Amino acid sequence: MLKLIKALRRDEKGAAAAEYALILAVVGGGIAVAAGLLGGAISDAMGRATTIIDQVL
Repeated sequence: MLKLIKALRRDEKGAAAAEYALILAVVGGGIAVAAGLLGGAISDAMGRATTIIDQVL
């Protein structure tokens, strides 16, 4: 049993894939949050631009 545990500790084949998946999840979450925050700001800016154009015309 002890040999199996030691062998599993040395086996790091799946570690890189797990790390990449974790990094991808964090980056994806950051993009989703940024898109949500920027989406509101862009919507507000477009609304202000529409109001100004309507006033000019």
